Amino acid sequence: QVQLVESGGDLVQPGGSLRLSCAASGFSFRSYDMSWYRQAPGKEREFVATMTWIGGTVYADSVKGRFAVSKDNAKNTVYLQMNSLKPEDTAVYYCNRRYRGRPDYWGQGTQVTVSS
Repeated sequence: QVQLVESGGDLVQPGGSLRLSCAASGFSFRSYDMSWYRQAPGKEREFVATMTWIGGTVYADSVKGRFAVSKDNAKNTVYLQMNSLKPEDTAVYYCNRRYRGRPDYWGQGTQVTVSS
């Protein structure tokens, strides 16, 4: 079955960096677009970034220039490199598989807290 497991969340100071990982299994990873979303307390889940199966990227305006999504097909893993972190980046971060342009499977999430 499809499984997505995120890791790498932590407490970090403003201006710091983190790299999140999402290990995938149970499907042909190289053939799918993969995305990251996040959900802050009291807010709706929001789109962060997508990497398409052919290597294209899309970012939310709020993270453009600070975050970078990448995909290692040999390791069945998608990454989210987050730099210049701000307190408003605090959220639970989720990866998902996309099918026909929409998320169909989600991981359990990893907590990122940006605070001094």
